[in-house]
Amino acid sequence: MIVAGIGCRKGATAQEIDAAIEAALAETGQTRAALTSLATSDGKGSEPGLVDAAAAFGLELILIKPAALEAAGPRTQSFSPKVKEMFGVPSVAEAAALAAAGPDSALFGPRTIVGPVTCAIAGTAPKT
Repeated sequence: MIVAGIGCRKGATAQEIDAAIEAALAETGQTRAALTSLATSDGKGSEPGLVDAAAAFGLELILIKPAALEAAGPRTQSFSPKVKEMFGVPSVAEAAALAAAGPDSALFGPRTIVGPVTCAIAGTAPKT
């Protein structure tokens, strides 16, 4: 399972979100085909750019509740004072990716910032 966690400003477009996802995938050595879902804070679930980006990728958009974001917060790699104040976690993108990928997941690297969008890639290793 490989999840792209998204944090974005209100009104971010699907193209801006797509650019951040592509940049994060490139930085972590992952491919678009490897993604299993997109994840974000449940407060962003009605953002047209996120909905459209998930549809363009053909992926489920997983909406993460605040308690699940907070539970994943200690496993994040980045820290934004503004995000911590607003959402209670160091990075929405990283916490959302980790929460959606599950308790045994890990980030493939720190979040990537492209314009008004942050993206973090997290996943679990295949069971052998």
